[in-house]
Amino acid sequence: MRNRLHNLRKWFTVGIGIKRWLLLMMLGVFLISFGFAHILHVLQPLVASSRFHLLIYILVGLGFILIALDKLTRNILAPYRKYQQGRVVDVVYAHRKRERGPRVVTIGGGTGLPTVLRGLKLYTSNITAVVTVADDGGSSGRLRRDFGILPPGDLRNNIAALADDESLMTRLFQHRFASGDLGGHAFGNLFISALASVTGSIETALIETERVLNIQGRVLPATLEDVNLVAMVRLNHSAQVVKIRGESNISKAGGRIDRVELSPVDVHAYSESVLAILEADLVVIGPGSLYTSILPNLLVKGITQALRSTSAHKVYVCNVATQPGETEGYTVADHVLALEQHIGRGVFQTVLANNAYPLENAGENTHYVQPVPDPHEVRQRYTIRYTDLTDSEQPWRHDPSKLSQELLALIKQQQPYSAPGRTDVTIISPALAANARREFPDEDV
Repeated sequence: MRNRLHNLRKWFTVGIGIKRWLLLMMLGVFLISFGFAHILHVLQPLVASSRFHLLIYILVGLGFILIALDKLTRNILAPYRKYQQGRVVDVVYAHRKRERGPRVVTIGGGTGLPTVLRGLKLYTSNITAVVTVADDGGSSGRLRRDFGILPPGDLRNNIAALADDESLMTRLFQHRFASGDLGGHAFGNLFISALASVTGSIETALIETERVLNIQGRVLPATLEDVNLVAMVRLNHSAQVVKIRGESNISKAGGRIDRVELSPVDVHAYSESVLAILEADLVVIGPGSLYTSILPNLLVKGITQALRSTSAHKVYVCNVATQPGETEGYTVADHVLALEQHIGRGVFQTVLANNAYPLENAGENTHYVQPVPDPHEVRQRYTIRYTDLTDSEQPWRHDPSKLSQELLALIKQQQPYSAPGRTDVTIISPALAANARREFPDEDV
């Protein structure tokens, strides 16, 4: 009780801009009440001048209330919108609209997944990015070897993609040191690693990082276990197949990838990632490096099972261009067949692919992924949706706006999604919820 009184007194501290507007609001309420009281209690017909005066009381009172509400809102919200641009009403409206947006789960890593997030964050804050943690190269690999933590690079990139691109903190988070002992390290990688050490877990570190950057959504690892990627690579002009260990070494092998697997094979999925998939309205697989960004997630035990169990619509976003060392010469069908080889058929329903091949800004090293040949067995198993997805400046990459519009259109074609706060649609069936409880007994399903 004493704390409540103390907090109440704070609102009346001199200089914080609250008392004067509360008094103005009270005056407005008094004037409106005064006007209506005379209208209700004077029985004789009012003379014209009296009606005019009472109308003035009511209008002035209403004006006082509107001014007071505007000033109070600005003063109360000022500490929370220091870095927000635009009018209060626009900020609140956009926030509320995103808050009630569809639940979307994206799966991947590398540079492809952030493209999806940059487009979708404008329409919904209910985004969960499930990210690969098999990276062993660069700054992430060094931190992984030195401190025994999950590689933070892909986690960092996707957190930054969900943050304000113009924010100083976002730019600082992505800053990479050029020289010295920290040369090659991104500040965000060091930040996440330090937080993981201080808090004792990467999960807590990610939550605190997301709060610092005030992101729209959340970023989760596919697994919390230490895992490496292993590839069976058929060397060029040879029947010899060699085993390449380490994600950073696979694309450098110079051959054709036959298959990839995790080491150890039986790593388990992070429970929060599984539950996010089960609760989703839409699951987006890709875009990104087929063998080193997408499949490392899908091979984690529990991720593909969740994809088969969820009622969400699932779409695979095929890359715009082929990737040297991974998918040279691949068509859209080759990408899909490679996924089927590793995780089986029927994991997703729709394939979203690009059908524009601009020459401007493309460069001689850009080789676009060609459409599914006709006829082809893949056409019988999936809905193939073609559209222009290219970025005008970097046409070998997806345009965030074009991609997000296509994904939102897919959601609209499905049954009405369950926006947060709605109770008229059940996302998780009782059977799925029971399975999730059995597999993850510590989670609130």
